[in-house]
Amino acid sequence: MIDQQTALLVIDIQQGMDDPSLGERNNPDAERNAVRLLDAWRHGGAPIVHVQHLSVRPDSVFRPGQPGAELKPEVRPAPGEPHFQKRANCAFIGTSLEAHLRGRDIRRLVIVGMMTDHCVSATARVAADLGFAVTVVSDATATFERTGPDGRHYDADEIHRVELASLHREFATVCSADDVLAQVAVRQ
Repeated sequence: MIDQQTALLVIDIQQGMDDPSLGERNNPDAERNAVRLLDAWRHGGAPIVHVQHLSVRPDSVFRPGQPGAELKPEVRPAPGEPHFQKRANCAFIGTSLEAHLRGRDIRRLVIVGMMTDHCVSATARVAADLGFAVTVVSDATATFERTGPDGRHYDADEIHRVELASLHREFATVCSADDVLAQVAVRQ
């Protein structure tokens, strides 16, 4: 799985994801698993692309100039790793991400990051529609609890699992970091 046509896409692992105003979160090991994959991609010399959300909402913790907009230290780009900033949920909207990937003949994306039901999902869906083969790493993604329009509370893990179920076999293959790393080990 690690080759020059398979990019690791690291989406929105930012300081603001720790803000208590977002509510309860699932998958506390998501960043650790993303780092494991980053290390494998870096060791294999394969392409890595970083994405950072910069909100246009004035009250957002992800607004430019706010500490929450900054990428977490453990996933910051290494020298030479491309970094795209976006204002929409999907990493392809308003950026040159697609041109970057196509210009390097990247055909497959392994997606890690935040939030499963927002930017990860939006990006995975559009990537699949654009013809990329997409893998979403279940334990290197996470989300937050929500309240529905009817007032019903949905815990973060339920939202995460339902979103992964919606993506799987339609827009992406969903698997764990261990599954991805096992495929890497077999090919080396």
